[in-house]
Parts: sequence; C-alpha cells; structure tokens
Amino acid sequence: MSRPFSIVDVFARERYAGNQLAVITDAADLNSETMQQIAAEMNYSETTFVTGEPTDGAWPVRIFTPTDEIPFAGHPTLGTADVIRRRLADGDPDEIVLDLQVGRVPVTVDGDRLQMRQQPPEFGDQLDHDTLAAVLGLDVDQLDHDFPARVVSTGLPTIIVPLRDRDALTDIDLDLDAYEALVGDREAKLVHAFCPDPRDSENDLAARMFAPALGVHEDPATGSANGCLAAYLSAEEYFGSPTVTARVEQGYELGRPSLLVLNARPDGDEIAVEVGGDVVPVARGDLL
Repeated sequence: MSRPFSIVDVFARERYAGNQLAVITDAADLNSETMQQIAAEMNYSETTFVTGEPTDGAWPVRIFTPTDEIPFAGHPTLGTADVIRRRLADGDPDEIVLDLQVGRVPVTVDGDRLQMRQQPPEFGDQLDHDTLAAVLGLDVDQLDHDFPARVVSTGLPTIIVPLRDRDALTDIDLDLDAYEALVGDREAKLVHAFCPDPRDSENDLAARMFAPALGVHEDPATGSANGCLAAYLSAEEYFGSPTVTARVEQGYELGRPSLLVLNARPDGDEIAVEVGGDVVPVARGDLL
C-alpha cells in the first residue's frame, strides 16, 4: 500500500534552506516501530506522522527523530500544520491545531508566515559556564558571564547557553564525551547556544543547536529550542525588558540559512511564547 508524504523546508525564505521535514499524511495504521524506521530512512532532523482525522478540531500528530520519538518540536509543528492546511484541511483555514504529546498546539497563518503558541515555559537548573565551555569546545571567556546558562522547557527541555559574539558561535567544536557526560542523566538533551552578533543587520541574534543524543548532531533551525530561548530572553530581560520580539538566524554553518521570529511577554504568572517562520513546499511523493 502506498501512502503520500510531503517534504517542506521550515523557517526558510527560499527552497533548499531552513530545516527539512517529511510529513506522512496517512499514518493511522502505522505502528511505532514502522514510524521509527521511516524516520530513520528519511534521516531528517524530524519526520512527522498524521495519525487520523481531527478530534475536537485538533489533528493527531506524532514526531520522530532518526532515533527517537519526541513529545514536541517546533519546525515539525509549523511544517506539519502547513501540509495539513494545504493537503488535508477543508478550505483555507487560518488556524490549524495539532494534538501532540505535550498537548494541543495552535498554529496560526499570517500571510506567508506561520506562528505557534508554545507551552508555558518551565525553568530548570543553572549550569556551570566552565562545564558548558568544555562541551562546546570553547574557552570559558567566550561565554557571556553576564547571563546564566540554564535549562528551559516549552515542551522539550533545552540548555540555553549565552555566548559573547559570533566568533565564539563559529568556533564551537562539540566535544561528544563532555556532551554525553552533561546530558546523560538529564531530560534536557538539546544544547542551544546564541550570541547578539548576527550576520544580517535586520536580525537580532544568531544561534546553533546540538542534540546528538536524539540523532541530530546539529540542527539548521529549531523552533522548540528557540521557544525556550524566547522564554529565557524574557525571564532574564536580555534586551532590557521582559517583552521580547527578536529575529534569530540559524543554520548558516550547515549551508541552510534559517530565520525564526520570536515573541515573548509576561502573561499573568507565566510567559507567553510564540515562534514563527515561513514554510516552503519542496516535494510530494508516495511511500511504497
């Protein structure tokens, strides 16, 4: 039995940039083992599976890296919502709601840009700058000691690491042994480093994300990690205010330039976090 799939580039301003995603749109009868095998075959950072019709307005979706199923990820959320909107949903809806392991995640459409409201952030441990420098293969003075390195989660726990400049970001040479020692007993497997020194003067930050424990050595565009970054920027008042609007570039080191637009603001006792970007269709086909 053949089943259709789509390939899209997420957080991309043109084809063959951003982060690649495969979306299997008819996966109701696939078991977990088969989904994992397909994700390994696709070998993108993530592959998603639409596992049925919407229930109470939310489309059931599962997300797999090449080695693991994960409860949430940003670019698969936006990319899958775009494929559903174009290929499965009736009409031309301006909102698609995904039912993920972390809960319901709404994705809104504003022109060419899709935007998702992430789960309220949770803040974890602060981590030692010396330890993070060893993981990233940097001198400790290349980290920004004015701000903490800490764990943040908006659905997928991430270690946020502030760096001083783009030279530090470019110099990263991940030490896999130090990385494994850091994340081995932690739920947080993503290490997201950023600096206030983007290539494009229209942007505010540049970032890189590493998650070898999930089968992704480096990711060209990471919506979940940048959602955690948005919450961090708000909580730490990185730009001098808890209200944040920031453009983040990622993926240049991999030859896949990406742009993510972050918004965060206080919302009662929580922080409201939104991450947006463009989705570019690339290919459609059938699994045989």
